[in-house]
Amino acid sequence: MKIFNTLTRKKEDFISLEPGKVKMYVCGPTVYNFIHIGNARPMICFDTVRRYFEYKGYDVNFVSNFTDVDDKIIKKAIEEGVDADTISKRYIAECKKDMEAMNVKPATKHPLATEEICGMLDMIQELIEKGHAYQAADGTVYFRTNSFKEYGKLSHKNLDDLQSGFREIKVTGEEGKEDPSDFVLWKPKKDGEPYWESPWCEGRPGWHIECSVMSKKYLGEQIDIHAGGEDLIFPHHENEIAQSESANGKEFARYWMHNGFLNIDNKKMSKSLGNFFTVREIGEKYDLQVLRFFMLSAHYRSPLNFSADLMEASKNSLERILNCTGKLDDLLKNASGEELQDKEQEGKKELDNLVGKYEAAMEDDFNTADGISAIFEIVKLANSTADENSSKVYVSQLRNTIGKLCDVLGIITEKKEEILDSEIEEMIAARQQARKNKDFALADQIRGELLNKGIILEDTREGVKWKRA
Repeated sequence: MKIFNTLTRKKEDFISLEPGKVKMYVCGPTVYNFIHIGNARPMICFDTVRRYFEYKGYDVNFVSNFTDVDDKIIKKAIEEGVDADTISKRYIAECKKDMEAMNVKPATKHPLATEEICGMLDMIQELIEKGHAYQAADGTVYFRTNSFKEYGKLSHKNLDDLQSGFREIKVTGEEGKEDPSDFVLWKPKKDGEPYWESPWCEGRPGWHIECSVMSKKYLGEQIDIHAGGEDLIFPHHENEIAQSESANGKEFARYWMHNGFLNIDNKKMSKSLGNFFTVREIGEKYDLQVLRFFMLSAHYRSPLNFSADLMEASKNSLERILNCTGKLDDLLKNASGEELQDKEQEGKKELDNLVGKYEAAMEDDFNTADGISAIFEIVKLANSTADENSSKVYVSQLRNTIGKLCDVLGIITEKKEEILDSEIEEMIAARQQARKNKDFALADQIRGELLNKGIILEDTREGVKWKRA
């Protein structure tokens, strides 16, 4: 298995720290509102990475945090006249609903920043004692970037250039810094903000320190994979490396994975442009399985453009897979024969080859786009070779394989049982009666009325079936 490592800018063979185990940390959202589709991309991509490791037999310890204390959360709380805890708890609950709707598995642990303050205080104190951090006159604690000689190794930025750039954009209120490139570990409270006691001042942590502390607590001083959006490479992940390696004295993460940006109609997502969409809003128009399928239709490192046309294409593509699995499920109801027929031997060989093709794609830096292509080749094989005369064992192999490979992608291949309202049920029954009475004009009329209501009827050997238009 090869993974593109942002740290080295090349694909590397994946070798876990402990055989058969993967320790993986993914930066989660700041919970001040409903998550948007940009938040959804890393959730879906790295959930799929996790699922593939599990498919290959690894025991995955997957940690993803919620940032539940932040300027945006405090601003939202002030606007609503409630405390910050009310805001963060509300949107953590809503985020979990959206994750479930996208079939994103819960993390092994979802730590909260506010529950890890003691660990942050300990790490900050350790960094001060080792000379990597210092306290300013107002109680702010800064990380001394020039104390970490490898600063910039993830983003491939030169510290001298960074320091020069920071000096040109001097930030008001940061006069206590030894150098403009130093970053905050702890900051003093402001009126109306939540705060905690510390040896330096009443205040709260900077953003970067929480992930270093949570990763260490729940995964250990060294982890296999640290992941997140491309926008986190600098400064967030760069600062995490500086903090963690300065405190622990060893390499923090062996592989760094970052997903590409998501654009809307070829433009950056922005509320001011009116092209900002939450997952909840997309869920009002589409089953979120369609959103998941869309996100995986491109390689996770590639920029991805979101549009109505592409979502419709994803919906239709997903429907092709579900129609195939539905057909196989129907065939299994009456199929018999526990041994492959002679004519099915070639089909089984082709199926095995396509599973190999799927795994090769996924093990080449998790190329889900090519993995999906392999699934469609299996769908084509199933549609062309499985029928009422096929053996049960052959149909089962096709059905189970598609289900297993789709499950790695988080795609659910069992169709949801949908209950029609009584009026539609009565219309379908009336059409059936008209057909029995050989009143085909009335049957066609009812069929047309149902189509206008978004219901497509299909007459099969097993009886009438329906689906949404």
